[in-house]
Amino acid sequence: MKYLTKSSIQSESNECILAAIFEDRQLSETAEQLNSQLNNEISDLVANGEITGKIGQVQILRKGSERIVLVGCGKPNEINERQYKQIIQKAVQAVKETAAESVINTLTDVKIKDRDLYWNVRFAIETIEESFYVFDQFKSKKNEEQGKLSEVIFNVADTEIAQTELAIQHACAVALGVKTAKDLANCPPNICNPAYLATQAKTLENSTALLKTTILGEAELSELGMQAYLAVSRGSHNEAKLTIMEYRNHPDPQSKPIVLVGKGLTFDAGGISLKPAAEMDEMKYDMCGAASVYGVMNALVSLQLPINVIGVLAGCENLPDGNAYRPGDILATMNGLTVEVLNTDAEGRLVLCDTLTYVQKFNPELVIDVATLTGACVVALGQHNSGLISTDDELAQQIELASRQSADKAWQLPLSEEYDEQLKSNFADLANIGGRWGGAITAGAFLSHFTKNYRWAHLDIAGTAWLQGANKGATGRPVPLLTQFLINRVNN
Repeated sequence: MKYLTKSSIQSESNECILAAIFEDRQLSETAEQLNSQLNNEISDLVANGEITGKIGQVQILRKGSERIVLVGCGKPNEINERQYKQIIQKAVQAVKETAAESVINTLTDVKIKDRDLYWNVRFAIETIEESFYVFDQFKSKKNEEQGKLSEVIFNVADTEIAQTELAIQHACAVALGVKTAKDLANCPPNICNPAYLATQAKTLENSTALLKTTILGEAELSELGMQAYLAVSRGSHNEAKLTIMEYRNHPDPQSKPIVLVGKGLTFDAGGISLKPAAEMDEMKYDMCGAASVYGVMNALVSLQLPINVIGVLAGCENLPDGNAYRPGDILATMNGLTVEVLNTDAEGRLVLCDTLTYVQKFNPELVIDVATLTGACVVALGQHNSGLISTDDELAQQIELASRQSADKAWQLPLSEEYDEQLKSNFADLANIGGRWGGAITAGAFLSHFTKNYRWAHLDIAGTAWLQGANKGATGRPVPLLTQFLINRVNN
């Protein structure tokens, strides 16, 4: 999709115009102009009650080969980000059902509470790209119900063009990151294994001089002493791969990098602590942390931000066989702590603890790990907020700010010494689970033992990384949050 700016609303053949209608029979400024050109046809529709301005209502007017799509936008100056995205979704669906190849979007007239034009444009593009997303590469018949739309033009004043173009640049990069994360996560586990993750990273490396990718196999991981990581992989024929993507574009080559670590369990059967059969197919999404980090690296390459970032994809597969690790095993981790395994389905933290120790070598400014780590986080926060845990309140606040800005929500959970009590083991330094209560937090508390040498935050995306049911599929979260976090680091 191409995104452009234009200060005129004069449409051409095979174009359509999106115009806002508000509640209480109010026409937007653009709708007023069009109404004058159409001999009050729009105001007549409103007066007759055919469109009331209720959020999501759509009415299409035809003027020769041109179309005017009237979109209900609720009460002026009172809609929030979620309502605005619903408005864009309804408008896009209406345009898809026409033969329009280009649309002039004058919904820039719509004011989102506490947001400016930049966010109006950015949210619109991200929503449009989401509306057009299809994953059909494994279907014999491809989706052909996408309409002909290939260009969206934002109607703004000449003085607003620079702001709009910045929003387009950022939105397209975020949308690219979300798409690449979703494509990777939606891939079936017989295709997307740890080696496939590494291959995708190498492919991205080949597209830019800003990226260097290193892949460590099980022999290298063993030499490093990453025995907890390797224990999880023992039951699988697919070799574990730790993939390190180094993006370096800071004016100061010695600038400390931000490190993003993604849990990449390309399939998680639970190991010996086998998961229930129902919905186990969704455990291909246990690599969504790695997929989101990969998506962020795609967005970075697109934006070419002047910053150093290292993305780490912790690829592994957790399956039961005669060589699989067992409940009761005691594992030595890379940093010297020992862990008693009480449940082999609490495997993500074992992969991450060694990876979080490994990334100390980069002398990071800060580290954020992203993981579909606990069902307990889904119970606590549902599918709306990612769980945020950090030993650094300032870093947590910066991540929360980025989550609010990007509308990719996260909620900070507490972390205190009491939760460590639940991780005590009679036989090792730590147990790998902390019992039934506060499971998302005890998982974070476990990881905190391996992050004491740098600033660290953890995002549990078990509830936000994918959808179930009729809309089953990866969401690409938290790519918008993390990309916004990096944009903020550059701006500040």
